[in-house]
Amino acid sequence: MFKFPSPYDQVLPHEIQVTFPEDPSVKEATFDRVIGSLIGLAVGDALGASVEFRPHDYLLQHPVTDMQKGGTWGLNAGQWTDDTSMALCLASSLITKRRFDPYDQMIRYKWWYKYGFLSSTGHCFDIGDATRRALDEFCRRQRDLKYVYNCKTDEEVDRLPLEKVLDVKNFSLDCSSAGVAGNGALMRLAPVPLFYFRSPVEAVSYAGRSATLTHGDIIACDACRYYAALIVAAVHGEPKWKLLSNEFYNDHRGWFGSKNLHPEILQVAQGSYKRPHGYDDGIRGKGYIVNALEAALWAFYYDEDSFKKGVLAAIQLGDDTDTTAAIYGQLAGAHYGYQMIPKNWRRQLYANQLITSIGHWLYFLGKQPSNTQQQSQQMVVQYSIPTTNPQSQHRHLGITTSLRNGIQQETSAIGFTGYHLQPSASYTVPTQSLRQNNHYGTHNPVNTDYNINTSQSLLGSMPTTDLSNYQRNLKSFGNHIPSFYSDKHTYYQRY
Repeated sequence: MFKFPSPYDQVLPHEIQVTFPEDPSVKEATFDRVIGSLIGLAVGDALGASVEFRPHDYLLQHPVTDMQKGGTWGLNAGQWTDDTSMALCLASSLITKRRFDPYDQMIRYKWWYKYGFLSSTGHCFDIGDATRRALDEFCRRQRDLKYVYNCKTDEEVDRLPLEKVLDVKNFSLDCSSAGVAGNGALMRLAPVPLFYFRSPVEAVSYAGRSATLTHGDIIACDACRYYAALIVAAVHGEPKWKLLSNEFYNDHRGWFGSKNLHPEILQVAQGSYKRPHGYDDGIRGKGYIVNALEAALWAFYYDEDSFKKGVLAAIQLGDDTDTTAAIYGQLAGAHYGYQMIPKNWRRQLYANQLITSIGHWLYFLGKQPSNTQQQSQQMVVQYSIPTTNPQSQHRHLGITTSLRNGIQQETSAIGFTGYHLQPSASYTVPTQSLRQNNHYGTHNPVNTDYNINTSQSLLGSMPTTDLSNYQRNLKSFGNHIPSFYSDKHTYYQRY
């Protein structure tokens, strides 16, 4: 089984010893698409990182054509930013816990924020304001847990099982606030639909749940639900014209339960991104999640069946280049597959063996539902995610398996009203046993040419670069947002 290092060990991603499950089905097309989605996310992030925050006009004069070093963060070619780090944190939780555990997910995001866990530089150098605020709030709430359970250290409170956390009255893992609908929830999404790709209903439901931990608006939740459905359908080989059909949502309505998509997301699902002139037609690679969703789908729609052309077009929109490209890469990678992503980009990608290994485990464990997942096939759960993110508007559900903070349990638990989770007859396969003896796994450190100084502070410090003062101030410690991010929706924050 894959073992992730402790955040206190200060192990860089390329130093993590990777293993692969023994799985004879790795030649299946679905496997290639799962790996493609995760690698596609990271490749898009790495390609866009060097020009993050650059405007469209600049990129017309200086288009990105390949992995390149320097730029906004002074990274090496192939290194990635917060988009990939948070996606890997989410994936590491799903793999380690073998279920959707929102408390563990927030812990791993916190590890990245405070200690550089799964960061390509060993520290958190790029973080959006909304995500930072949510993680600061989570740390404050963890102090309450420390008091309740008499935990002496951070390690102790981090090890609390989800069930104990949920036993604390009025404790909520939704650490965002009303109106937060930045693209940070969407940029990290892929591990959820990839882990649950055999159960589209759960994939869609948990995708929305993953958003609300850090982004409190229903628009962010529904953007993730819709995009997760697209990724699941792509992994299962639905043709591109169906994925991009204005009827996709209606054709897959059973995956979404009784709660309709928010009108803004429904507009996107009905083709608002189909504008042939792209930027000149109003497509923007900005931080508002609807803009980001439209931009990624626009790039996919007009990419002429080329991952390379689509991801570069996403970057050329400017502004939040790495995130737009990472969102594009999740869906395009799931559709085109790993082999269709340019080989030289895959080879240059930092810690590519680690990311590939994580994709293997998401695929392998996603084929083998845990007890919790099997129970969910026999249940109907109702809940909703409110825009105002209250902490106390809960009720008990009198059902066999209920939902509390987004997790199924066998007891009556706190839930929300509104959505319906229905068992899906689609994409079911016989359960296979996990092979504990990994005869064909690799156990050697990943070789790399990167020489990153791990002695620098892990607590929010910036990498040493020769950036101008303007570039340094673009996102000092990740807490400030350029003014162009709020020209349309002044309240919405980037991440």
